[in-house]
Amino acid sequence: MGEVAPSKAPVNVRRSRYAFLTLPNYSLIALSNALEPLRMANTLTGQAIYEWPIVSLDGQPVSSSSGLSLAPTVGLDKLGRVDILFVCGGINVRDAVSPALFMLLRRLADQRVPMGALCTGGYALARAGLLDNYRATIHWENLSALREEFPRVLISDQLFTIDRDRFTCSGGVAPLDLMLTLIQSRLGSRISQLVSEQFIVERVRNDQDRQYVPLRAQVGLSHKGLIKVAELMEKNIERPLSLDEIARATALSRRQIERLFRRHLGCVPKRYYLEMRLRRARELLLQTSMPIMDITTACGFQSPPHFSKCYRKQFGHPPSAERQPRSGTAIPETRRSLQRFSH
Repeated sequence: MGEVAPSKAPVNVRRSRYAFLTLPNYSLIALSNALEPLRMANTLTGQAIYEWPIVSLDGQPVSSSSGLSLAPTVGLDKLGRVDILFVCGGINVRDAVSPALFMLLRRLADQRVPMGALCTGGYALARAGLLDNYRATIHWENLSALREEFPRVLISDQLFTIDRDRFTCSGGVAPLDLMLTLIQSRLGSRISQLVSEQFIVERVRNDQDRQYVPLRAQVGLSHKGLIKVAELMEKNIERPLSLDEIARATALSRRQIERLFRRHLGCVPKRYYLEMRLRRARELLLQTSMPIMDITTACGFQSPPHFSKCYRKQFGHPPSAERQPRSGTAIPETRRSLQRFSH
């Protein structure tokens, strides 16, 4: 990456400390995608606006799932002031937590320290009782288990969720999107956009974007009939099949298909098919320059007015709004939370 000239940034911006508590076998890619936007924001502004201490319970470096560890690492008891503490999880997260961890997290929460989580780190917050009655996100592989185990947590399949003083996100590259949103709330959309350009990010996703959850992960491999129906739908986006056509192609009856969708997905087949087509339409709107008329046809809608009506009902705005410049206004919840817990 070449030398980056500092950009004009707000003056006298208070330094923020986002600490990252590493659990054994944490996801290194998730943590890296959280750290690097903060570093780049400092580079672009020419100011040390962000600090990102790496933390462990005992102050010793913790091995990630790849076997690598980060240094320097400080003990949680020596952390000092922090604006958000992110718990970084990864594989085998149930084995990575302990009563001592829960006690320390609760103590920090009692001190009104905002809490966050990367990848499966949300499991630790949920076990500590710190996500009760909060909306929260976790990696898609853990969605179903968390919903069952923690019914008081409002589990979402979004890429990331900001709810008051809780900042949770999925794994992989999702932390990058969360950090870009937090940077925008502090430094404005220009700096956030410059950061994303440095990392070759074509589109900054927001908290309305959902992580892709494979159907097999939702229903399990044993439901082959349901998976076969969904795959058939996905192959026929431009010309949607009728339920009778799907039944004939899969050797299932209409009634069997409807029962499978209601039992395992909580919706009727027609609704699932429509949402699949709308998701595809949104991908095309955001990632291509295709005219809306062509997207209407490519996703199986009868006319632009019909497409616009369905799209607005699903996403809260018409298709054309996806291609309008994003405002630099911070998400209200984000702004309120950061102001409330500033020091």
